Amino acid sequence: MVKSLAGELQDQRLQVRNNGPKVATVALTGQPNVGKSTVFNRLTGLNQHVGNWPGKTVEQKSGLFVGDGYEYQLIDLPGSYSLTANSEEERIARDFIIKQRPDVVVAVVDAAIMERSLYLLSELLLLPAPVILVLNMMDVAEQEGIQIEPDVLAVALGIPVVPMSAVHNCGYQELLAAIAQLLEGEFDYHPRRPTILPEHQTVLADVITLVADYVPAPYTKDWIALKLLEGDNEVAALMESLVPVESWSKVQNILLEHEDAILDIAGARYEWIARMVRAAVVQPKVGQVGLTARLDKVLTHPVAGTVVLLLVLGFVFWLTYAIGSPVQQWLDSLLGSLAEFVRVSLSAPAWLVDLLADGVIGGAGMVLTFLPILVFFFAVLGFLEDTGYMARIAYLTDRFMHMMGLHGKSFIPLLLGFGCNVPSILGTRIIETRRARLLTILLAPLVPCTARMAVVTVLSAIFFGDSAGLVAWSLVALNLVVLALTGILFHRLVLKGEQAAFIMELPLYHLPNLRTIGLYVWQNIIAFVEKAGTVILLASIVIWCLSYFPTGDITGSYLAVVGQWLEPVGAWMGLPWPFMVALLTSFVAKENTIATLGILYGDIQTALPEVLTPAAALGMLVSQMLFIPCIAALATIKQEAGWKWMSVSVLMLLVLSLGAGVLIYQVGSLIL
Repeated sequence: MVKSLAGELQDQRLQVRNNGPKVATVALTGQPNVGKSTVFNRLTGLNQHVGNWPGKTVEQKSGLFVGDGYEYQLIDLPGSYSLTANSEEERIARDFIIKQRPDVVVAVVDAAIMERSLYLLSELLLLPAPVILVLNMMDVAEQEGIQIEPDVLAVALGIPVVPMSAVHNCGYQELLAAIAQLLEGEFDYHPRRPTILPEHQTVLADVITLVADYVPAPYTKDWIALKLLEGDNEVAALMESLVPVESWSKVQNILLEHEDAILDIAGARYEWIARMVRAAVVQPKVGQVGLTARLDKVLTHPVAGTVVLLLVLGFVFWLTYAIGSPVQQWLDSLLGSLAEFVRVSLSAPAWLVDLLADGVIGGAGMVLTFLPILVFFFAVLGFLEDTGYMARIAYLTDRFMHMMGLHGKSFIPLLLGFGCNVPSILGTRIIETRRARLLTILLAPLVPCTARMAVVTVLSAIFFGDSAGLVAWSLVALNLVVLALTGILFHRLVLKGEQAAFIMELPLYHLPNLRTIGLYVWQNIIAFVEKAGTVILLASIVIWCLSYFPTGDITGSYLAVVGQWLEPVGAWMGLPWPFMVALLTSFVAKENTIATLGILYGDIQTALPEVLTPAAALGMLVSQMLFIPCIAALATIKQEAGWKWMSVSVLMLLVLSLGAGVLIYQVGSLIL
């Protein structure tokens, strides 16, 4: 029986505690899109911690669970295709296994594409920690006509092999049993590792001889020599600092003379993979077409796939309005009743009553009414990711990214921007070239995050009623058009450079795991509530104070003074000063737009439609979508690109947002 265990994570090695279970550290690794997150979430449940690796911006997930007399600390290593340190994720994964020495490494692979998934295993077996192979998505493999014999594969590999269908909760008990057997020494663990081809075995031996005396712990001389032949820059830099100049010069001469060794090393691993697959896998008959191939004929087609993508996005917004908006309106009315109750029943100074009713409940409380909308948004986003469709979105957009001098890899961090611009900007670290990375950072704030979308969802429903879904869909489309045009201009006029080729993995389609989606929604909602309870609450109180003092009347407040300074700009967009203030306060957090309007106008459902014309409302929404991101996103841009490019980003977005708002209002006034 697997169950979550509450408490703090412990950094302990395998040991026996007094009157308690044995403790072990298990590292979970695998390529992206193999269901690793589903396995992690199923084992740890809500008992998990999410942060960053020390000194890194890559996410670290760890959790506790118990089973078969053991208390396990599970470390979810970043998704990696190999361990050759081509990315920060790969460096973290291999350094943890080598330096931290987990008691067991669980390698999750996609059973339906074993030929591509086993390359990571071929490298893991060269490291000191014992490995268990998990064949996930066995149901998908069967669906594709692939037959696998896990017991035969275990004999061929010399390691435990566990078949699993994580989405159907099948295989977890077998995994726990395999981990316990390995820890107890009950499994005859003798891994059959891939070897280098004969042509370079002598060369490898020569490199080992030259560096053996200088290899630092915990590395092994064989592994270091192999990585040198593979051209691993990180290992080369390490050994250059340790090996005497004369010996290192000999090593370099060998490496230069045998630059093709990396091909033999990779070739030997693929031969090893082919032998393993031949031993235990029966491929589908020639001509048999699986479900993924049939679906991809449509979903990755340049025309049909793009149409489907647009329909999917349209459905997301329709679902949000059809289900989320009524619940949001009910919460809004409930909030109004609560504020009225505070005004009537609380015996306190008038300013304190107003602060609680208007500043706290009407400001930060109003933001919490977004929760139903965000729940549906994150649920749909998690569904698309878990089925494998997100990768198709990246594939479809690759041709458009090339217009901006980018490729599909840049789309992945941009796609994260629909959740939040901060991880989107941090995610650009996967991009190899500085030019492409910098351009992606500049474009990231133009992707509408959930906070912007929540604001637009509420305001468009207030201003445009039944047409709100179409308006929101059009605003997102406008943002993406502006993003594309801005990218093209920067590519051709400012950041000129070469375009890079793009290669990516398209996972097989599979049923989503509701538990994984539920935890994804839960974690994002909790983060949002924490934000509402800290940053937004503080900002709401500050805004209320500025709107109340020094006269107690908003028209004579400090906030009115600031707004009146901005009023000439607002006049070009048909906006009174409160809307300019609301736009300005969104710099702290995008949700503050609603909080500010709630403080300044009270019942925004009835007040706002009487204040703005449709043209002004549309212009305001356009400006909101294109405005500078929140302070956290700007701080991240400064961290990743420096003050210069952060300033460029702010200036660019101010010009775009205010210019577009003026243009939409002026043209709209002639039409609407």
